[in-house]
Amino acid sequence: MKRINSELEKELLSLISQGEGYNIEFKESYNSNLAKEICSMSNATGGKILIGVTDEGKIKTTKINNKIKSEVQTLVRNFDPSFNVIIEEVSGVLIINVPEGNEKPYSTSGKFYLRQGANSQQLSRNEIRDFFIQEGLVLFDDQSTSDFDFKKDIKNSSFDNFIRMAKISRKIPRYNLLENLSLIRNNKPKNASVLLFSQNITKFFLQATINCVFFRGKDRYTILDRKEFTSDLNSNYENAFNFVQSKLNTEYIIGGGARREVLEIPDEALREAILNAIVHRDYFIKGANIQINIYSDRVEIINPGGLVKGMTLENLGKKSLSRNNLLFGLMQRMDLVEKSGSGFLRIRRALKKYRLADPIIETDKNWFTITFLRPDLQKESMQERLSRKENVEKATQKTTQETTQKTTQKILELLIKNPQISRKEIARNLGSITEDGIKYNLTKLKKEGRIKRIGPDKGGYWEILSI
Repeated sequence: MKRINSELEKELLSLISQGEGYNIEFKESYNSNLAKEICSMSNATGGKILIGVTDEGKIKTTKINNKIKSEVQTLVRNFDPSFNVIIEEVSGVLIINVPEGNEKPYSTSGKFYLRQGANSQQLSRNEIRDFFIQEGLVLFDDQSTSDFDFKKDIKNSSFDNFIRMAKISRKIPRYNLLENLSLIRNNKPKNASVLLFSQNITKFFLQATINCVFFRGKDRYTILDRKEFTSDLNSNYENAFNFVQSKLNTEYIIGGGARREVLEIPDEALREAILNAIVHRDYFIKGANIQINIYSDRVEIINPGGLVKGMTLENLGKKSLSRNNLLFGLMQRMDLVEKSGSGFLRIRRALKKYRLADPIIETDKNWFTITFLRPDLQKESMQERLSRKENVEKATQKTTQETTQKTTQKILELLIKNPQISRKEIARNLGSITEDGIKYNLTKLKKEGRIKRIGPDKGGYWEILSI
């Protein structure tokens, strides 16, 4: 019995270490929102709800008795149609195991919910039904495949990069991790696994590549350069952005004693648009991939699949429905996509800072196109150019300051949580900064009198003097 309890406790700590996401929800205590969370998971791929765990991942044991367990079962029996969950109690934490429903869609109190990233969103019954019945009641990224072999076809560097970016413990065995993240069903990997970890995506899905073309002038008559990226989605995203970046003009910004090159179109807007194309495209559409066209006057990013049902052009920047929920949740863990509905808002804000026009958006049932207009540097007057350059400089400096402040705050939080943490561990937790960068920030914090090193580099610890 002692061994079994130990195994359950390890599983609990493993779940907590992964943090909240598409299929894991933390709740500090039992409350009325529980039915909504269970319903949203049953309409998705299932998941686990941990009652007695704070949003920060700290165990806060709650009073668990048969009455609470009975109330949970009553909640799900009252779903339409009726539903069942499995309840476990481990170390004062109530774990509600929510299986994927086989009679979707489910409703509670007449309302329908669907998991979107780490959130639960209410939809109408028709929206949910339409969402699932197109392509056989399942989503592309959630379907299983027997063709992908984790030993032969996985790109280990892509998997390791995912672990680093998602800040997941490397002590968890690979298979267990994939199971916990809903990337395996009945011992078979799901399509999301193939998209994220494949060495060559064309071996499985010809349509999952990104094709970039650089044209001379404003039409498609002469091609100057062309590249097709066929690796895992994150590598394709980085390679596609780098291709676009290499074809655009740059502005030179002087600040802090150093000269930096800044793209004529803000990289934040371009990155967001490419990520949106990857996350929201319709992978069921074969024979068509994401297309990025670069002309002398514009950049077009075209992805197969129009707006998701329930979305309109007016909703962009306000509401978000994902065509690939599992993939969206995983990329959210990697900090590649943020809160639902905010992507196009960030694009417009980035363009506004550069004094550029809003993007042109065109869509029908099969395609979605976003077009960025490139500034005409030849027609721009010197005063207009200086004014825009000044605005770019201010926007760049503000972004740099905000990024620096966020990095500093994250480092301080890690030092508070573990005063003996090493630079290597801090870099691994942050994922976006090198050990040398961590050393620079720690030295800066010491000079500012905000932290103090007690003892030697090995065996010592950090003392926080000021937050």
